[in-house]
Amino acid sequence: TGLMVTKAMMVELGPVLTAFMVTGRVGAAMCAELGTMRVTEQIDAIRSMAVNPLRHLIAPRFIAGIAMLPLLTVFSCIMGIIGGYIVAVYYYKMPSTSFLDPLPVNITNYDFFSGLIKSFVFGFIIITISCYRGLATSGGAAGVGRATTNSVVICYTVILIGNFFLTIVMNNSYSYIDDLLNRVF
Repeated sequence: TGLMVTKAMMVELGPVLTAFMVTGRVGAAMCAELGTMRVTEQIDAIRSMAVNPLRHLIAPRFIAGIAMLPLLTVFSCIMGIIGGYIVAVYYYKMPSTSFLDPLPVNITNYDFFSGLIKSFVFGFIIITISCYRGLATSGGAAGVGRATTNSVVICYTVILIGNFFLTIVMNNSYSYIDDLLNRVF
């Protein structure tokens, strides 16, 4: 049970659910903020002052998103594993050794790093789509709402499709990546 919870959280559930939460909260906020700046012509004002809006508005969001999502994914995985432990041991009365003993043998560096790689990719997806949809907003306040909704829906869809393909690629290259990680760590 502990092995299944840990593998599921580290490889699949942690990165995807964290990306969904960040999309709903941060991605929507970024899209709405940039969309509001677009329809109120604040971005044009920034450009008229000879400031590149991409460097000033997008680059900090991009760096923060790429750095933030892996950290949140690690936290999410830890909380999910602790939650699984509490339910298994205290609610279902499973011996704690049955939950914890298989972990050191069966959890590899690959499991940890595959979740981190996915979270980097998901961070890139969220920031790119949210910022693009925000900068492409038109149509006043109603347009901002439509752009924000479209941004979140597109992010969810691309995250799920990206997770599918990343899982296929990582599983097919498992032995190569695992050997490389074992040499490094």
